[in-house]
This record gives sequence, structure tokens and C-alpha cells, in this order.
Amino acid sequence: MSWDMVPGKNREGYPDPTAATALSNIQRSQRGLQSKRAGEHFENLIAASLNWYKDKGVAYVEKTPEPMRPLRPPNRQGQFLACYIKAGQPDFKGTLTGGRAVVFEAKHTDSDRIEQSRLTDEQVESLSTHHGLGAAAFVLVSVGLQDFFRVPWEVWRDMKDIYGHKHMKLAELEPYRVQYIAGVLKLLEGVELDAPDSEQKGDQTNE
Repeated sequence: MSWDMVPGKNREGYPDPTAATALSNIQRSQRGLQSKRAGEHFENLIAASLNWYKDKGVAYVEKTPEPMRPLRPPNRQGQFLACYIKAGQPDFKGTLTGGRAVVFEAKHTDSDRIEQSRLTDEQVESLSTHHGLGAAAFVLVSVGLQDFFRVPWEVWRDMKDIYGHKHMKLAELEPYRVQYIAGVLKLLEGVELDAPDSEQKGDQTNE
């Protein structure tokens, strides 16, 4: 018997957790809910800012639809039951004025650091591929919904070599700070409209 269980069962027939374990479970659930809400607020902030850029004619960037798997066929009204599956693509994709692609993942944390492991293998592969083809690729980080940072993909990808660990602390994020002004997150300020020459692929032909 586990130490976090006491003898006896509850009315549903399951072992009763101790008060400490029950409280820990509640706190964990609350933290998860708070984190989910903070992430949703961050994405709403990004969406509003991207609409501002769109209205200015600077960029057109959209949220990547969440991948879903249907669990049963649709009914007569076209409704069906589905569940979300593991995210395989970065959160946002679009185009900057002039034609350069922009692709980025958004991550929120309430900690004093952001872990490299927050991205899935599929997201890492996708961002690396887009970056290699000349897209403006980055990870947009929110810390406590108070501080925002745009980490270039090559920095995020190589953070172990750059910083000696697979996370970035606030001081390491600071050079990539993004301003939040008048309700707009200036997440595209300073992004090059043209891909650097070293990143452009397939633009030259052999003569």
C-alpha cells in the first residue's frame, strides 16, 4: 500500500488519499487550469496584434488549426465528436510584406525560465525546415504575461551550445524582448523582410 493512501475505501470503492495528497492533487489541477488560461490569453493577445499588423498591410499571419481526430461519424447536422491530438506544427504561419514567410511557436511560462523541451520533435523539425528555407522562424515567449521575448530559431535551437543548458533564464531572454504598446505586442518589429543571403535556397540556376 502506498504511503499516500490510508486504509479503507471511499463510497465509490476507491482507496481514499490522505488530506495532503488530496490537497496536492487540487493544487496541481488549479495550476494546470491557470496555465491553460494564461496560454489562451497569450494566444488571444498574439491574434489581436497580428490583426493590427494585417490592417497595417505589414503581414498576414494566422493561427495553425489544432489537429483533431474524429471519434465517430458526423450526425445529420454535420456535427461530430472529436479529440485534439498532439500538436505537430508551429502555432502561427503567414507572410510578411514582400513575400517572406514567417513561422513561430508561442510558449507561456510562469517560471523564471523557459525550457527547450517545451517544443515537440515535430515542431522542432518544422521550424528547422522553414528556417532553412529562409523563413523568419522564432519562438515567442511570454513570462507571466508581463514580459515577452522573440527568440530567433537559431538561438532556441542552439541554446545548449550558447548558454550551457537547455533552458533560457530571464537575463538570457532579455536581448530578445518584445515591446507591448497600446494593446499591441510588437512581435514583428525588426524582422527582416528579405531572407538573409545565407538562408536563401534554390534562387540561383547553373549556367
